[in-house]
Parts: sequence; C-alpha cells; structure tokens
Amino acid sequence: MNEDVQDVEQEEEELFEHYRFKADPGQESVRIDKYLLDRLPNTSRNKIQSAAKNGSVVVNGKPVKSNYKVKPKDEVAIVLPYPVREIELIPQNIPLDIVYEDHELIVVNKPANMVVHPGYGNYTGTLVNALVYHFDNLPERKSDYFGRPGLVHRLDKHTTGIMVVAKTEDALTNLAKQFYDRTTERRYQALVWGDVEEDMRIEGNLGRSLQNRKVMTVFPDGDHGKHAVTHVKVLKRFGLVTLVECKLETGRTHQIRTHLKWKGHPLFHDLEYGGDRIVKGTTHDKYKQFISNCFDLIPGQALHAKSLGFQHPKTGEWKQFDSDLPEGFQNLLHKWERYVSE
Repeated sequence: MNEDVQDVEQEEEELFEHYRFKADPGQESVRIDKYLLDRLPNTSRNKIQSAAKNGSVVVNGKPVKSNYKVKPKDEVAIVLPYPVREIELIPQNIPLDIVYEDHELIVVNKPANMVVHPGYGNYTGTLVNALVYHFDNLPERKSDYFGRPGLVHRLDKHTTGIMVVAKTEDALTNLAKQFYDRTTERRYQALVWGDVEEDMRIEGNLGRSLQNRKVMTVFPDGDHGKHAVTHVKVLKRFGLVTLVECKLETGRTHQIRTHLKWKGHPLFHDLEYGGDRIVKGTTHDKYKQFISNCFDLIPGQALHAKSLGFQHPKTGEWKQFDSDLPEGFQNLLHKWERYVSE
C-alpha cells in the first residue's frame, strides 16, 4: 500500500503554501531536495534548498538540511512562498511611500484605492507595478535579486497601511516562514459601526459565501471554511461607532471585515460587507447628511494596517514599523469627535 500522501494548505491573505507528505514504507534513501522536487509543482531545487536553509523544511517535526536522506514513513513538511503568477508585470512610475528599504526587503505604506498585484481586470496601477519600476531603477542590486516583488501578504484595495515585500529568494522564503509560524506581529485599526462595549476574541471558520462567492462568511459550526481568530481591543467609543485595534491570529481573506460584521459591527463604509449604509443612529435628514459627508472622506472600509513587526531575514534583528492613520481616516475620527461633543 502506498503511504506517500500529500496535504496542501494555502493561505489566502498570506501568500504561502504549506505541503505535507508521508514517505512510503518502501521509500528508497534519497536527498530530501530531490524527493520534494519530484512532488511539488512549479518549483525548483534552488527554491527547496533556500527553504531548507531558512528552516522551512521539516521532517518528523525537526528542521533538516537539503542533504537529509528521506527514510520510510518520514513525515515531511515544507513552507514555500506563493508561486509566481504567470502574468506580465508592467513597470509604472507610481509614487511609493517607502518606510524602510535595504538590499533584502522594502516596507511601504500602501494608500487606499490601490490593488496590491495585477490580476484579471487590473493589469496596471497596482502596488506591484510601482515596485517593479522602483526596483528596476535602483542604483545597485544584489546578485540574488529576485527579479520581481516577492509578496508574502497583501491588503485589500481600500485597506491602507504597512506591507513588507521581499527582494531576494532567501528573504522571500524566510518571511513566508515567519508569516506561517505566526511570529510576525500585525496590528490594525478600524472604525466599526455600533458601540463595542468591551474587548473580544472572535473565533469562527471563514470561507466563501455559498450564496455569493465574491464575499466571505463565517461558518460557526466549522462545517465549511478555515479556522480563524481575531482579537479586538476597544480604543475609543463614539456611541454609534467605535475605533478598535485588531490583532490577527490567522490571516484569512477579509478576516477582520467578516468577523466584525458577524458580531454586528461592520466596518464603517465597507462597500462589500454592509458598512456603506446607516447601521446605527436615526434617519433624520441632518444625520443622513452627516454620514454621507463621513463616507466621502474615505473610498472604502475604514481599515488601516497600523504596525508590523518581524525578524529581519538577514540580520535576525527584530524590526518594528508603524504608520500614521491616513488623512481621510483622521478627518473621519475628528468629524465623529465633533459630532458626539455637540
């Protein structure tokens, strides 16, 4: 009986893949990089060796080097960056808000109304188009420059804030492993509808809605979707809306937006999850005009990736980055402060 089995887990908000195999009882002794190369699509021996170098190849729970010889019934696991999409990347001279940059990686502050990477219907104007132009015009690049922006996570089109992007294969593999191991630290700030009275931990499987595949939904019974946990801390209460900080235990697509909607607190001006209408308050014309004016300040959901911390792939130093709320978000909070003080 062949026990060589494969289990693949693909995160969606975080761009990595996790593969698991169990070697056959009659498995011949073979280097693990060759063993994995024979089983993984769209990869190379160099990528597997880079993963082993960064501790991302594990046998029976322990990291191994690329020359490890696979034995019968070994349990093999590997974390790899998401495969590069076969799509032409057009360099575009789009201004970038660069928070930090060295030879290994770049940290940027993504603006609202910008898609992260090209896809169907969005081939230009993305953050990746801007990064390709920026990388192409650097005065010097390392010999192991990846050749294109190495994404390990992403933000929704209207979500603003801090993102890290790798420049080299090693940095990409290392960062993907950190996101997989949950050793990165990410905090978001969001303005949500309703009065959130206390901090909360939201746990509920997330998956594509069975009625509308464009949005995610919570499957509280766990019969669909993937495990997801969001920690919510109250920062400031305005009565009808609340400013909260969100910390992710998992990184699912639309996790914060979906979890908070499930709890009755959709994000303010969230166009896909019911936050773009009056959820709390009166229907008086003056209030309706106030909300309309608030919506005009931001193009979509009031969600900002405020801080990001990770271990530098090359030096091992802990790097911590923080960004101010964008101007529209700040004006939105000032407007609510004035409203509740009147």
